[in-house]
Amino acid sequence: MKFVVLLSVVAVVAMASPQPQLPPVAIVRDDRQHGGDGSFNYVFEAENGINVEASGSPGLSGQTNMQGVYRYTLNDGRVVEVRYIADENGFQPQSDWLPTPHPLPAHAQEQIRVAEEQRARGITFQ
Repeated sequence: MKFVVLLSVVAVVAMASPQPQLPPVAIVRDDRQHGGDGSFNYVFEAENGINVEASGSPGLSGQTNMQGVYRYTLNDGRVVEVRYIADENGFQPQSDWLPTPHPLPAHAQEQIRVAEEQRARGITFQ
């Protein structure tokens, strides 16, 4: 019990201590357009290299369809860029920086091939 109380006190002290403040970042571009029908475009750029561009329009199922790109610079100077589409099929990002799954092992690929072949011939299992 004393340990829990001690941890609680340490947590409160840590939260109450002053947190380092990041310097403010200037916005160098902020262009926004709204079409009045649910369509929009915007471009945002900050002096630290963050850049966001997007456009959107109403979708057929009540969603907003969007496409865009965002970029930011890593500490080592490399630029990360992510392009995306967001629509009735969900958020679909594309970037060399996104992790990709390992390829399926050969036996799993063979099982999938056999299952697809069986489905094509009308074979199903209950």
